[in-house]
Amino acid sequence: MLMSSERNSGSEAKLHYGPNGFRVLRTGQHVFCGGSGQAIPLEELRYWSVHHQEAYASAELATQRLKP
Repeated sequence: MLMSSERNSGSEAKLHYGPNGFRVLRTGQHVFCGGSGQAIPLEELRYWSVHHQEAYASAELATQRLKP
């Protein structure tokens, strides 16, 4: 029998982004960058937008996306 972490290996997580962190709504291994589309492993996720509810792979991509 597969454990849930094995079942979700390689799958996209669903997160709710807050000002000080994020809450996992659906378990998974990664999310996709709102700027580049690249997969970001959850353990490497550092940048996101609370307003847009999307993740970013780098500070540069976050800055570009959030410019007025």
